[in-house]
Amino acid sequence: MYKTVVKKFDELTTNELYSILKLRSEVFVVEQNCVYQDVDDKDQKAIHLFFSDQNKIIAYTRLFNKGDYFNQASIGRVVIQEKYRKKGLGHLLIKASIDTINKQFDTNKITISAQTYLKQFYEAHHFKQVGNEYLEDGIPHIKMKL
Repeated sequence: MYKTVVKKFDELTTNELYSILKLRSEVFVVEQNCVYQDVDDKDQKAIHLFFSDQNKIIAYTRLFNKGDYFNQASIGRVVIQEKYRKKGLGHLLIKASIDTINKQFDTNKITISAQTYLKQFYEAHHFKQVGNEYLEDGIPHIKMKL
């Protein structure tokens, strides 16, 4: 099984941070062909949750306490390396993210900005759409709340 790691920014090793940024860039910038500023000065406030397989980061989210991104706690930069998709890791990752927010921030109220095509995925975790679709970095998104 995959190893689950939860760390604050200053607990990340240099290699872990490099691997996280590389994975985010591979998926969000290259695969999704989206030019945007990934390094946004928010990583320092986040809790970083990732799954590793043989010391390689294969899935990742960053988690925020209320007020650090949205008014409620939030999950962002949800990403899974392409060859590990379609194996249920996304659901495990979101469940682990929700559990970590519950433990670390003592809340079950979570707001996310989800890519619209993932609406049903997040609904499976009891998120509900709030408001209309909007463009974020040129990609259709919706705000969802748990």
